[in-house]
Amino acid sequence: MTDRPDLAAMLQPLVQSLIAAEQPVLAAHGISMWGYAVLTALADTAVRTQAALAEAIGADKTRIISTLDRLQDAGLITRDPDPRDRRARILAITAEGALLHRSVRTAIQAGEDRLLDRLPPADRATFLRAARTLARLSRDVRDRPS
Repeated sequence: MTDRPDLAAMLQPLVQSLIAAEQPVLAAHGISMWGYAVLTALADTAVRTQAALAEAIGADKTRIISTLDRLQDAGLITRDPDPRDRRARILAITAEGALLHRSVRTAIQAGEDRLLDRLPPADRATFLRAARTLARLSRDVRDRPS
């Protein structure tokens, strides 16, 4: 056993600070945190159903409908019927949505870079590599007891 705080205890203040720092950026771009999460997921994968998107971003599929409505009304995403299953909708980011997403991501990462600049370059690279590795782990692997 090591004498260190739990990971959640160490990361929770950082995550809260990062979220708080993102709020003004999101507000300046006229998008919600959930809207940005949707655009991020769609920017990473060209087409998704609403159910698959909800699972990917950790949202209840019925609760993101209003977010999807707002994004569609703003011309940032499209929701077209799936030709194989007319009950399902295929989601895609539009060119305008991709442009907004890049702008928001650039602004958010500029703030993150100011924080990361406080680390020596080797520590920064190690931290980002470890964060990417842990983030890629599937939900069932993360949730499975050791």
